[in-house]
Amino acid sequence: MRRPSAAPPSVEPALHCAEVQGLVGIVLVSRSDRLARGLADLAGQVAGPDVRIEAVGAAGERVAAAIARADAGAGVVVLADVEAALDAAREAVGRSAGDAVRLADAPLVEGAVAAAVTAATGQPLDAVAAAAEEAHDVGKR
Repeated sequence: MRRPSAAPPSVEPALHCAEVQGLVGIVLVSRSDRLARGLADLAGQVAGPDVRIEAVGAAGERVAAAIARADAGAGVVVLADVEAALDAAREAVGRSAGDAVRLADAPLVEGAVAAAVTAATGQPLDAVAAAAEEAHDVGKR
């Protein structure tokens, strides 16, 4: 009869960058506050409670404030839908300090979900932005 092998020694996980700085935050900008809030709710359900997701309408000062609230130290990905929201997002990102904020060229719904899931895994800013942008390639068939 074969004996079960001994359990491997306990190994402490390496400290992930996200644990030190927090997770990448997400800001959803839409001309429709209701759409943005509903999408933030959906993205929050798939990401869990640790990812900061902010939803705002298309006003530059509101977008800038949402970026500040979403930033947990690892940066923020901003997604926007139509032209007025996109203009407000560009303006707010342009005023943000440093390279810690990315405006993703992504479809709003699919990009938000992909970004939220990726952020929840502790990936860095560039990976979260790339996940949102790769949502362009998601087929519906």
